[in-house]
Amino acid sequence: MSTSPRTVLITGTSSGIGLAAAVAAARAGWRTVATLRDTSRADALRKAAAEAGVDLDIRRLDVTDEASVTTAVEGVIADYGRLDAVVNNAGAGHLGTLENDAMDDIRKVMEVNFFGVLNVSKAAMAHLRASGGRLITVTSVGGVIGQPFNEAYCAAKFAVEGYMESLAPVARTLGVSVSVVEPGAVATEFVNNIGFDLEAGIDAGPYSGALRRYIDRTVEQFLDGSAQTPGGAAEAVMEALDADRPAFRIQTTDWARGFVGTKLADADGSAVQALTGAWVA
Repeated sequence: MSTSPRTVLITGTSSGIGLAAAVAAARAGWRTVATLRDTSRADALRKAAAEAGVDLDIRRLDVTDEASVTTAVEGVIADYGRLDAVVNNAGAGHLGTLENDAMDDIRKVMEVNFFGVLNVSKAAMAHLRASGGRLITVTSVGGVIGQPFNEAYCAAKFAVEGYMESLAPVARTLGVSVSVVEPGAVATEFVNNIGFDLEAGIDAGPYSGALRRYIDRTVEQFLDGSAQTPGGAAEAVMEALDADRPAFRIQTTDWARGFVGTKLADADGSAVQALTGAWVA
């Protein structure tokens, strides 16, 4: 049996959950390949690794660029000879609604959050088969419950969850475990990177009132301390990496479990509509 360390590749590690997961995996003994689209933004990652006393292999990987994905995955195999796990964490937020959104913007959200996940997963799958490895994707509670003004983002996360839920039993026949990790609100730079001008966005025509109510509710959620830390969310990623038999669907907090549970028990959709409708009414 090989005694070389298990190797994990994690995408989107410049900040937030990806950064915390990379450090946590390295601390747990995984040889960690921490990837990001722009390596000039790796200072926070390097600092966190140094403070934790761990080593990371930091590499460029743009999930929307198939050549970049192939180069990164093949480089890992060339250097280490194995790939035992992939954590799809890279993603992009988007706030808007159908009538006001440009179709190109919706496609960009799908490109990063859905097709980007598939690009990395497809490139890695043969190597995960060889190692009996794990394919883990950080989705969101928004991959289970559609949320106001998050139509494009939730659609992409729904697509990821549907794809992985369908893939899981197929991959399992060849020894690959597939899981999704579903955070709720997480206090990360992600919220600051949704590409939305809050002040300009309030002037959203007939949707302005509902949008203002949604933003006020969301900002309050992040400011009142109920948002989870990236490190807390990363603990769920580590559960998927290290558990003997990880669940397919792993929520990161009790709140997230309750929120997702509302949908899974809501046969006619009325409970979810009542819940999210109150955010904008």
